[in-house]
Amino acid sequence: MDKKKNGDFKPAYLKLSQKNLLSKIEAAEDILKNCILCPRNCKVNRISGEKGFCKTGIEPFVSSWNPHFGEERPLVGRYGSGTIFFTRCNLGCLFCQNWTISHLGEGSIISFETLAQIMITLQNSGCHNINLVTPTHQVPMILRSLEIAIECGLHLPIVYNCGGYESIETLRILDGIVDIYMPDFKYSNPEVSLKYSKAKDYPSVAKSAIKEMHRQVGDLVTDKKGVALRGVLVRHLVFPEGLAGTEEIVRFLVEEISPNTYTNIMAQYYPCYRAGEFPPLDRRITNDEYRKAVKAAREAGLKRLD
Repeated sequence: MDKKKNGDFKPAYLKLSQKNLLSKIEAAEDILKNCILCPRNCKVNRISGEKGFCKTGIEPFVSSWNPHFGEERPLVGRYGSGTIFFTRCNLGCLFCQNWTISHLGEGSIISFETLAQIMITLQNSGCHNINLVTPTHQVPMILRSLEIAIECGLHLPIVYNCGGYESIETLRILDGIVDIYMPDFKYSNPEVSLKYSKAKDYPSVAKSAIKEMHRQVGDLVTDKKGVALRGVLVRHLVFPEGLAGTEEIVRFLVEEISPNTYTNIMAQYYPCYRAGEFPPLDRRITNDEYRKAVKAAREAGLKRLD
């Protein structure tokens, strides 16, 4: 991995002028009037109370937060990743492991000040980063809270931990704020993504989004202890019977992003939510299916596999 001294690192948002940060916040909040924060392009006026696919208003909607030790090693380090789980989602995955949060809306609406204080509390707990889980539909609320957190002394890198279904316009607002992007790349087949996540355009959207993320932050860079400072980490969950289309995904990462893309080929799929209604998603993957996916990644030329 590329490594640098911690003392040489400063989060991107601390390099922004107050004027530039405010302009980004205002741009994100303005989108809420005709919401196109994500590729669903619902175009509802969330400020007036209308709700689109994500069923979310204009205040932070959070399920939980804690130092998390189950994330990728570069995020966890010794003291954990400061994880904040945002309620609801812009995808409709029928196998979601966090379905009570994403589908049922488990969580609480909180103030911007409270969200900012959560970030500071996680920092004071020793966490290495602020890990925003499923943030896409709440970007304006996060940015407004970040402004407050910066005033309170926040200095950790921001992790944008998302499903990969991202708007380029929203990502460009985040340019200069996010240091670590961690998108999923779930599927390479539009019909599969339509059936299981209600997003036929997911493969093309995810490709464009990951290209933009990499343009902004590049390959993953860590400190001397292997803790992530900046860059892209891609997650790919292996499904039964090769439904995810792993071969095409890893080939894309090598040929159009970088052979050094830090990639986690994940084996932990298990049937959740409504997966039992959709064979073969009603079972866990086999060892052979996982080995085949890892082999495809290696043969494609990916050099940094988790």
